[in-house]
Amino acid sequence: MRISNLPTPNKCPKDTSVSKPDGNEHDEGTMMSRAVDVLKQYWGYDSFRGIQQDIIASICSGRDTLGLMPTGGGKSVTFQVPSMMLEGVCIVITPLIALMKDQVAHLRDRGIKATAVYSGMTRSEVLTAFDNCILGNYKFLYISPERIGSELFQVKLGHMRVNFITVDEAHCISQWGYDFRPSYLNIALIRKLKPDVPVLALTATATPRVVDDIQRQLHFGESNVLCMSFERSNLSYIVQETENKENSLVEILNENDGSAIVYTRNREQTAELAKLLTSHDISALHYHAGLENADKDMRQRLWQDDMVRVIVCTNAFGMGIDKADVRLVVHVGVPDSIEAYFQEAGRAGRDGLPAKAILLKSPYDVTTLRRHVDTAFPSKQFIREAYQNICYYYELAVGDGDGLRKEFNINDFCKRFRYFPLPLLSAFRLLEHGGYLQYNDPEDSVSCVKIVVDKNELYRFHNLPPNCEKVMQALMRNYNGLFADLMPIEEAFIAQRTKLNHTEVYEALLTLNKFGVIYYIPFKRIAHIVFLQRRVESDEIVLSNEVYEHRRMELIQRVHAMIRYITAQTACRSRLLLEYFGQTDAVDCGQCDVCVANDYGRHATDTAQVDYAQRAVVNMLGDGEPHHYTQLHTLKLPDRLLRQALETLVSEGEILYDNGILTLA
Repeated sequence: MRISNLPTPNKCPKDTSVSKPDGNEHDEGTMMSRAVDVLKQYWGYDSFRGIQQDIIASICSGRDTLGLMPTGGGKSVTFQVPSMMLEGVCIVITPLIALMKDQVAHLRDRGIKATAVYSGMTRSEVLTAFDNCILGNYKFLYISPERIGSELFQVKLGHMRVNFITVDEAHCISQWGYDFRPSYLNIALIRKLKPDVPVLALTATATPRVVDDIQRQLHFGESNVLCMSFERSNLSYIVQETENKENSLVEILNENDGSAIVYTRNREQTAELAKLLTSHDISALHYHAGLENADKDMRQRLWQDDMVRVIVCTNAFGMGIDKADVRLVVHVGVPDSIEAYFQEAGRAGRDGLPAKAILLKSPYDVTTLRRHVDTAFPSKQFIREAYQNICYYYELAVGDGDGLRKEFNINDFCKRFRYFPLPLLSAFRLLEHGGYLQYNDPEDSVSCVKIVVDKNELYRFHNLPPNCEKVMQALMRNYNGLFADLMPIEEAFIAQRTKLNHTEVYEALLTLNKFGVIYYIPFKRIAHIVFLQRRVESDEIVLSNEVYEHRRMELIQRVHAMIRYITAQTACRSRLLLEYFGQTDAVDCGQCDVCVANDYGRHATDTAQVDYAQRAVVNMLGDGEPHHYTQLHTLKLPDRLLRQALETLVSEGEILYDNGILTLA
């Protein structure tokens, strides 16, 4: 007999408190019964899994809660279900526009009112979204952390009835996290404006130090952490040495079936590798943040619907992607942190079936990782010179510029002042931490169109080129309000509707603009520099130990952990990952390349460790009382060992398993 859907044991990083909500057990039971009803009604599931139920109970009781759930753990359920149970709107803070759109669409498909505010929306669209959350009985408002600092949001927030605040990718708020984003510090503003509203912070990757810092930055009333084991017993971690990553990639994909993700470190390589795979009859598309939204959506959909087997991408792909049957994740480029690798590799095998995470390692990767530290933390003199040159670039005098926001062409700047982009961007990031200036990544300044002729006048333009007529028809059929105001459009979407290519659509729009039929503002990606204070002399710039030396040391430690992982020859790779996240009782997986090569991991799993797990289960059931299988959490054993122990005990007739209840035979 196979025991399925066994919850993963509750384990938190060392020195982290694990707590459950206080209160009357009957009231909590009633609340959770209602939660299951909501889950069944809107999502079609009969029960929660892992620690979803514990998190829901905690946030419903009004407690600030930090949930640590690995990729595929079902984070969205932990805030979507309780918001449906409570009065008011749940504010969901996430940096990922694609995730916002995807989750809003899924919620609306289920008949749930949800909206999102992100870059590229017109002011009227933003106002409508906010007003719907105030007056329209909406349940979810997705918003980026950058928007929290805006005066408009703060004014509108004062009129909203908020049930709780969800902070997704919560590790971004910690300066010790691998993906710290200063904009996340704006979340503290909501806590001041809504002091009685609890916060649910969610992340898939956090070391013990980051766990503590998340709670401090979000002003938790008390430490309250609920977490799943990070173990993925169905996932085989493999590091493969190679001198030709392209050839190895083709071989791996030919030797392994199923849907796959291939991660690279730069955009150019995504297209090159996708072309290479296609030439070997492996269907593949590339994906990166620079593609238009409609193009990204199309590529993602083709891959999710199994029309394309492989998506070759940068780390811009994957967040919020709901595809459970990915059998293979291959890293052609080595991430610079365990956190990034664990999250990306964890997108394989979310259905619980066997899957592989393969990292291709060349002789040069260790050197490249070490050089990354110097790129990410250039010298303080380099940083001061970059600040001085950016001030020269904008002809900014000392004492001027506080709050100044300017468009920034990084290619032009680098050419003029002879910089390489990566260390320059690192200098900007450190200047932001120091409070001097902020570099904002290129935003999608979406294309906009307004029809500038009256409807009755359109007949005068019947002799337009055929492509113009097709584009005009597509505009009028798919966009409302074009006669009244500038409206955002997407050329890739119009291309899909008209069966034209992107260039033909663009040229048709320019022609329509030239003939005075429409007013067309083409799409462009614009980066910005924002001066956070008045300009100072470069020798007055102060980068404190906390801004520079401490953060540099943190990166060195993360890089060394990654080097240790890819160079390990005797340590189980799964155990290395788990121990990094503070899971000190991890055991050898028996299936990574190290365990297989040393031929001891599987033997140990099948003998002493499983025997120990069987004895622990039998001892628990020795009181003669029936126990629900969730009580096995208290044994603090890896999920894999519990499954094997239970299957053996049930098959041998030593225990009985009936609808989640365990008893001695």
